[in-house]
Formats: sequence, C-alpha cells, structure tokens
Amino acid sequence: MKNKKTEKISQQGLVMKYFENNPNRNISHPEVVDWTAAEYLKKTGRVFRDPDRGIRKLHQEGFLVKESTGVYRYDPSLVKKRELEDFSPSLKRAIFERDGYRCVFDGRGIKEGVTLQADHIKPKELGGKATLENGQTICGMHNNLKKIFKQTETGKKAFIRLYELAKAENNKELIKFCSDVLEVFEKNGINGHIVWTK
Repeated sequence: MKNKKTEKISQQGLVMKYFENNPNRNISHPEVVDWTAAEYLKKTGRVFRDPDRGIRKLHQEGFLVKESTGVYRYDPSLVKKRELEDFSPSLKRAIFERDGYRCVFDGRGIKEGVTLQADHIKPKELGGKATLENGQTICGMHNNLKKIFKQTETGKKAFIRLYELAKAENNKELIKFCSDVLEVFEKNGINGHIVWTK
C-alpha cells in the first residue's frame, strides 16, 4: 500500500521547488535534473523519467526565464507579475457570461461539448492586462490556433526585412515575392500588430 505522503509528491512540484530554492540564478538542465531525479527516487522509490520535460513545461507556462540553451532562471517578481495578469475565477465567469458561454470565433459552447477558456485579446507578453475588456471566450481549438499564429511572427518580421532590402536594391522580383507573402498575412489578419508599410 502506498504511503499518502509519498503520493502527494509531484515531479513537476520538485522541479519548481529546486528553482524556488535557487531564485535569480542561472541554472543549467543537468543541475536540476540530477537533484530532482535523486530527490524523487529518495522520496518515492521510483525513477523520475523526464525532468527535462518538467523544466520546459515550467518555461512554457511562464514560471522560468530561458537565459540560453538549457539554462533557466526563476525570478519571483516576474512570477508574481504573471499571476497578477492571469484572470481571476470571478473575472473568467464575467467574461464567459458576457460572451454567452460561447467561443467568440465559432459560437460553440458547453452544449456542443467544447471546453471554454478565458483568453487575453492582447497577449500578456505584449503587455495585455487581465481585464474584462481584454478578455474573450474561446474554445481549445481556437486557443491552439492563436498559439500557432504567434509562431508566424518571426516569419512575418523576416519577410518585412527582406522586403526592405529588396526595395533598397530595387529587386523587383524579390519585392513582388515578399509583397505576395506579406499580403497573405494581411488578408488573413495574422500578426496585425506587426506593421508592414508598402
């Protein structure tokens, strides 16, 4: 029979504990992995299969700052700021109520078996606040699409730079190619906050 105390030990929690015990210090993967693997084995008798994944997840969720490849830092002040910018449970309810408990993109809701999420219209990383005005109800599918579109920001910026270079060189063929690509971004309303001046 498993010990109740043992069952409460979370792999993710151990990774976070290590960073919390070492705030504002650049820490490489091996240091965290070695400690969490040994600690998990000691406390549970089981092997911690993928500590690297736990570190990556904490970074993706905004708890860790990536300093360089395989090096992360825990900054308590940033985490506190991040938590302040998250929607509170009461604010989430207000957003859902205002939007009629339906995704603002496709109109689907709980009746259709869709999981709804409160989403920042202007993302937190761009200074978006946790306010009713900056909140919208979206389904999981559209939340994933938003994340995918964010990955296109780098591409749009690269094409803008290439377009500017082509204009400076008066390379008509390259100007047309870049214009065609950037017009697809504009037509589909993707990354509109990145301004392209023709």
